[in-house]
Amino acid sequence: MTKLLDQVAQGFETLGAAILVLGVIWSVILAVAAGRRSGSLTRAYRAVREALGGTLLLGLEVLVAADLVRTIAVAPTVDNVLLLGGIVIIRTFLSFSLETEIEGVAPWRRAAAMARGELGDDALRSARRRGLQAPGLGADQGAPRARPARPGCEP
Repeated sequence: MTKLLDQVAQGFETLGAAILVLGVIWSVILAVAAGRRSGSLTRAYRAVREALGGTLLLGLEVLVAADLVRTIAVAPTVDNVLLLGGIVIIRTFLSFSLETEIEGVAPWRRAAAMARGELGDDALRSARRRGLQAPGLGADQGAPRARPARPGCEP
């Protein structure tokens, strides 16, 4: 059973490495496409940054799963569990830092920043994927709703 779980852990490690390699390639492809479409290096940079950040987050999660399987199921010694705890803390901090860097705002301030209109388009799309909706924004585009021509008139 230990040998099987060790192979499962190796499978997770392989998957995590594949996610990282393929994610970097995909991020570059997206950046080139965004740069060509918009003609802007800034847009290309944002696209590669967001895609690469998401790739790193996913890769870290899979590698944490590999560490969990290996430590708990294969060699559950006190030293290994403490080492796993340290690894999980470091990777959690990295994940948190990456997400904050990608979004431009701390997770607990995301909804308030959306309400104040402080998030850029990329951050708004990312927040919407998480199910958040800013008040005063159209559900389908992220653009402010049209204001009435006169006070008190509803469109």
